[in-house]
Amino acid sequence: MRIKEVMEILKGKVICGEESLNTEVKMACGCDLMSHVLAFIKHDNTLLLTGLTTSQAIYIADAVNIRAICFVRGKQPGEETIELARERRMTLLAVDLPMYEACGRLYKKGLAGCSEYENKG
Repeated sequence: MRIKEVMEILKGKVICGEESLNTEVKMACGCDLMSHVLAFIKHDNTLLLTGLTTSQAIYIADAVNIRAICFVRGKQPGEETIELARERRMTLLAVDLPMYEACGRLYKKGLAGCSEYENKG
């Protein structure tokens, strides 16, 4: 699924990284605990859905090579976080949906979760 399709499904907006909307994501992870992101994300092309809008989310995502983050629950990152994402060439998205519902809509449309993607390999 391409990032632009994610935005259509979730009716969200792009905060930065408009040039990467055609990038494909193969799985998604919904998580606010960044230690879990480090533990469970093992593949590129992962979309992270989170309510954590601090620069820590960018640093952790970059460490596991996540290129797109979707902030849920109407959360908006500060300018420092956005600038850090731009420097690391990440796409940031924002949706008003709660995490559970956002993940559910993407799953319903065929975007795999971490455990399913692992089992396909």
